[in-house]
Amino acid sequence: MNSKGTVTKTKSLNFKKIAKTRRQRGYNWEDTLVKRFNSMDNWKAFRLGSPSVALPDILCVNNEDKILFTIEAKSGTGTTLTVPYDQIIRCLNWTNNFEVYDTRQVILAFKFLSKKRIGVGEYESRELREFYKVWDQRKKPTDMVCRYDGTTYALKDGQKKKFLLKDYQMPFNSKYQKFLK
Repeated sequence: MNSKGTVTKTKSLNFKKIAKTRRQRGYNWEDTLVKRFNSMDNWKAFRLGSPSVALPDILCVNNEDKILFTIEAKSGTGTTLTVPYDQIIRCLNWTNNFEVYDTRQVILAFKFLSKKRIGVGEYESRELREFYKVWDQRKKPTDMVCRYDGTTYALKDGQKKKFLLKDYQMPFNSKYQKFLK
């Protein structure tokens, strides 16, 4: 009801459809990254499964150059994308188990879609952007947020805390990859 006591119609939400769309976006982003790695010589990448399995989203290896990446991929239409601390921990656990690799990195891959959500079912156009941030393994895992402009911060007890993550130059080319200046 509104202030005049009359019933107002609101958009009917289909939460199952919304959840499916969100999962599909995540799967598509992970699949894109795997295909990019697998199209390059000496690289092999694998999607490791659903989040309930306690695995990183993607495992990438280059056995010739002894490089291993665990990747947590986030994609969305908002102005921020968040990686929970437990997902960083599971990436670190996997990365640290493969000691035969000289270079072992946890990469947080953020994709801001070319449409920005401005309301329920409402979007406006914007530039598609990708950011690849490398986790500093000396830091304690925390919830990490990347903004559409590429800046990052930590969330600690609901409070924003300064926390800079460095950009990582991926071994593949992407016309959408942006670097924080």
